[in-house]
Amino acid sequence: MPDEIFEHPRLASVYDPLDPDRSDLDVYVAIAAELGARSVLDVGCGTGTFALLLADRGLTVTGVEPARASLDVARAKPGGDRVRWIHGYATDLPPMWVDLATMTANVAQAIADPHDWDGTLQGVHDALRPGGHLVFETRDPARRAWLEWNREASYQVVTIDGVGTVEQWTDLIDVSGPLVTFRGTWVFAADGQVLTSHSTLRFRERDEVEAALVEHGYDVREVRDAPDRPGREFVFFARRPEG
Repeated sequence: MPDEIFEHPRLASVYDPLDPDRSDLDVYVAIAAELGARSVLDVGCGTGTFALLLADRGLTVTGVEPARASLDVARAKPGGDRVRWIHGYATDLPPMWVDLATMTANVAQAIADPHDWDGTLQGVHDALRPGGHLVFETRDPARRAWLEWNREASYQVVTIDGVGTVEQWTDLIDVSGPLVTFRGTWVFAADGQVLTSHSTLRFRERDEVEAALVEHGYDVREVRDAPDRPGREFVFFARRPEG
């Protein structure tokens, strides 16, 4: 099931205003252009920010997302009718033939269950045209990013039009091997409501990711350093072979 941050209607409605700087997506827009992609599958599209950036540039875009509340936000945005939105998972996609599939931000790591991860890689592989690419990012476990996931480092207070003031912060809950669990808290000043959401990310080693891609029929073409987080994240370029 999707985390409450994406599934609860009130949290989905403030997701973008609380995280307005999505310059990290500029990298993926540039990658789509670099690869000459005209059709893109955005896996875990959330509130649709990246999908709409691509649609605004004339690309044919499909966004798949398991959290209905997030999809409702995406559909309601200007230009939302230019994207094909699918409520569901990449493990069970309808037939399609795309040039590029993406998993931006924490999407790949949020697929924490190994069975679901295998199913996602296979589902995306089936959706790519021969020669099409899967591009996604994942954090380098050696950097232990979770050490910064605490209230002191993450606390913010934001005033949102039509909503009022919202306090938000993150607390690290547990680290068990590659699985890191944390809790987000939101306090709405308008009525005092406090909402929380627990999330678990899987921190995979680079060789583990590459082995999984090869197992599911991809050629690993390149692994880049994430330009917006140098030395902290890997960006994987995998290709469905032609023929």
